[in-house]
Amino acid sequence: MKKRKWITMAAAVLVLAAAAAGMIKMKSQKEITLEFGMFTGSNWDVASANCFVIMDKAIEAFEESHPGVKIHYDSGILKEDYSEWCARKLLKGELPDVFMVMDTDFNQYCALGALKNLDDVIAADKEFDESKYFTTALNIGKNDGCQYALPYEVVPTLLFVNKSLLAAEGIEMPKQDWTWNDMYEICRQVTRDTDGDGWIDQFGTYNYGWLNVVHTSGASLFDDDFSRVNFASEEVYSSLRFVRKMYELNHGQKVTQEDYNNGKVAFMPLTFAEYRTYKTYPYKIKKYTGFQWDCTTFPAGSRGANTSEVDALLIGVSAWTEHEQLAWEFLKQLTYEQEMQMDIFRYSQGVSVLKDVTMSEEAAAAIQEDMDEGEQVIDSGLLCTVIEEGTIAPHFQQYDQVINLADNEISKMLEEEKNIDSTIKIFQRSINSYLKQ
Repeated sequence: MKKRKWITMAAAVLVLAAAAAGMIKMKSQKEITLEFGMFTGSNWDVASANCFVIMDKAIEAFEESHPGVKIHYDSGILKEDYSEWCARKLLKGELPDVFMVMDTDFNQYCALGALKNLDDVIAADKEFDESKYFTTALNIGKNDGCQYALPYEVVPTLLFVNKSLLAAEGIEMPKQDWTWNDMYEICRQVTRDTDGDGWIDQFGTYNYGWLNVVHTSGASLFDDDFSRVNFASEEVYSSLRFVRKMYELNHGQKVTQEDYNNGKVAFMPLTFAEYRTYKTYPYKIKKYTGFQWDCTTFPAGSRGANTSEVDALLIGVSAWTEHEQLAWEFLKQLTYEQEMQMDIFRYSQGVSVLKDVTMSEEAAAAIQEDMDEGEQVIDSGLLCTVIEEGTIAPHFQQYDQVINLADNEISKMLEEEKNIDSTIKIFQRSINSYLKQ
């Protein structure tokens, strides 16, 4: 009896110990909090009323599938304040486990070792398939060939077309494989004085800049290591000659955003986020209401393709996270889970980074939902092609400064009718000296 009693007591002790261990484990699980860094509003500088809807849904799903784990984020951080907020967190050693990475900060965070190199965790995750992403979008999160962040939402730049103006002039919508010559001929036909007062009041393009043209020329503006610029190339020269031809059509008159809003311009570059925002109710009542419009590719030069720039909002993992696996799983929840990525079409203005999601009928239906009956939605095949064949801005610190300096120099060249070849050669020497500093 004593032996049986001892065994019973021992069993009870073991049960209590196991229960206590379980309680300790549950308590420790409840104490795991992943910090997430995000900003309020749209990354694409368009109106957005649903910035928290996607994240809150994703967080709820993740917490349900990971008992004992909580995701915490600070709300109300504006996009324009987000870089500074992250910098303060970095200095304090409090960088969030998972956080949105501004494109202006990506290279710096990689250089500082603040972003975790994801190559090893990607290789170890047998359920993760990189081919599901748009290659161009995935490449935006790479530095020196290594994956430091994953794309969450992608936005290509397309060409805004005033279909009503073209129809009035008896001109068909350009095909997707059109050329610089095609565009010039259309713009030559539409650029004219329509009211007989002696001033041109209808134009071919607005805000169609030299960089849009260079992207379609086949040019490479920088060496592989970004230590030198290659502006003095035949591709760039031909691009600028085309820009000058287009500029001269207007006979020195400045084309404005108001001209386009009033239906007086045939073409204007825009991002897909703008396309979605201003083609849907209620925003469409504020802009571009007097004419029908759509999007197409950019015209190609003789050595180039119908290419345009593609941008992405990146999300990365802190190099110092104490919860590496959980952080990786949450990053996948945001960027790789199909239902989560479908919410990009439902609640945001960008494009899913997953090819299957973007090509789906559900995505097309989500885009169509807020549009008027009969409004044409951009073809998903075209959208995927523009993204997959797009170009991305180089990842190096002086890129924005170089492009801004080039903007100023090329504007002066056009206005002062300077020689293209000599101007660009001088500019290239100046910029290469700057990059050596």
